[in-house]
Parts: sequence; C-alpha cells; structure tokens
Amino acid sequence: MARDFYEILGVPRDADKDQIQQAYRSLARRYHPDVNSDPAAADRFKEIGEAYQVLSDPSTRRRYDRFGADFRQVPEDYDERVAAAGGGFGRGRGGTRVQYGEGLGAGGPVDLEDLFSGMFGGRGGFGPIPGADQEAEFELTLEEAYRGGKRTLHLDGRSFTVDIPAGVIDGQRIRLAGQGGRGSGDGPTGDLYLVARIKPHRRFRLQGRDIHVDLPLSPWEAVLGATVAVPTPNGEAKVKVVPGSSTGRKLRLRGEGMPNPRGPNGDMYAEVKVMVPAKPTEKERKLFEQLAAESTFDPRRGT
Repeated sequence: MARDFYEILGVPRDADKDQIQQAYRSLARRYHPDVNSDPAAADRFKEIGEAYQVLSDPSTRRRYDRFGADFRQVPEDYDERVAAAGGGFGRGRGGTRVQYGEGLGAGGPVDLEDLFSGMFGGRGGFGPIPGADQEAEFELTLEEAYRGGKRTLHLDGRSFTVDIPAGVIDGQRIRLAGQGGRGSGDGPTGDLYLVARIKPHRRFRLQGRDIHVDLPLSPWEAVLGATVAVPTPNGEAKVKVVPGSSTGRKLRLRGEGMPNPRGPNGDMYAEVKVMVPAKPTEKERKLFEQLAAESTFDPRRGT
C-alpha cells in the first residue's frame, strides 16, 4: 500500500508551503545518493521527491487530499462527468451511500472501482473513462541534456526507455503516450509526462539555453589580451580576450550553448575572472612592486 505523502515528508496535513519546502530540503540533503551511500537512500530520495512534487503544487495537492493515493487515475473533469451522469450519488464500499465531491480521500484512499461503478454502472452505461495523465520528474546531468540519447528510467515498479532529445532544458516535458493512469472499462490509458530536471554543475551555469562559465585570467592576459581555451560541454573552444578585460566582462561564443532542434542554439558566455598568484615568487613580487611604482592606474577611480 502506498505510503502517505505527508508521512513521507513528516509534516501535518495542514502544513503550509514553507513547511513542506523546508521538510523536503532537509530530507533531500540527507538522502541524496551523492552524499548517502546507503543502498536504500536512492529509493528514499525518489520517494521524497514524489511526495514534494505532489504536495508543493496546490492543484495536485487538492486532488491528492480528495482522492488519496489513486488521485492520478481520476480524470481532471471528474466533477463535470458526475454532473453529466445526472445526480452525484452512488454506493460506496459495503453499500454506503456517498455524495461525490464532499471530502473524498480526507479520511482514507478512495476505492476507484466502487467509485466509478457507483457513478456510471447503474445509469445505463455512461461509457469508458479515459485514464488520467501522469507526471514525474527525472534528473540528468548538463552533459546528458546537451547530447541527448537513450535513458532507462524506473518508476513505480516499471521501466521505461526514453529518447532524450539533444538540448533538453530544465522543466521541459517528454511525453510517453499510453504510459499514464489506467482507464475505466474500455477507456484508453492516459499519458505519462516526464519533466527534466538538470542537476547543478560544478563548472557551468545554465540560464535557459545559454551556458555561463568562469574564465580565469592572469593579470597580464587581462591587460595585454590573449587567446585562451575555454571549456564547453562539447569540448574545449578558443576565445580571444581583448586587451584591458576586467573581471566581470563576458565573452560570447555564439551557438555554443544548448542545442535547439527548433531554432537557434543557445550561446556560451565566458565571464572573466582576473586571478593573482597566491604566493608570488621573489622575482614576481619585485616585478609587481616595479609595476606599482610606475603605474598611475587607480582601479577605485577607473583611471
């Protein structure tokens, strides 16, 4: 039997969004596979992520509170179907009379077989009910998102081979037709939508399809200009640093960002970071002292 999402996050049913977010962050840090070597940590992390995904979205949370663990199998237009069927009353488990739409799921999970048979079974056969669409998140590295390719995912005891398009961006949905909630009667199965979540990268920062990276330079490279290598997800590229480049200057590499199958690629931005030797040699120190004595440049005045 599926665990209660509130129980998974350790929050009360009336928890506000800040409590839910705080609980998720605390648990995610504890059970993330990168920091927790326990073999069960990965499954626990996925369970925590699913609970947060449902409870952090007000609309999805309302459906979960109303219908319980089977909320994904209830069609979005459930209330309209009840009204169209005429009435709104049926027979719950053991013949109990239930008025649909009043607190279902608040005291426990809803039995969908009883629910739908009560709604439509005794009313001349309302017809097949399509399965509800489902949504789940999956993580991938920036390099995986950049290159695309096939990926095997495991969800609710099922395995899926997914074709990830090159250049998928954070929040993009990939549709798996017919892999969602089961329909009632002869109703078709819903679709499964996989939402891509790109992991933070130690070097690159992703903004839409643009990729940002720091470009460390020596003081003489920044002053005199140079041609240097800059890393990209597709290997090294060369960039020309113009003379007089201070920290914060951004050098654009057109089209070197995330691929875009439906338009222009994103760009790459290398941001200059002027670095100085932490422990200069005696000769380097003398040269810097000579420069300090000769130069009239004042960085605080910009002249």
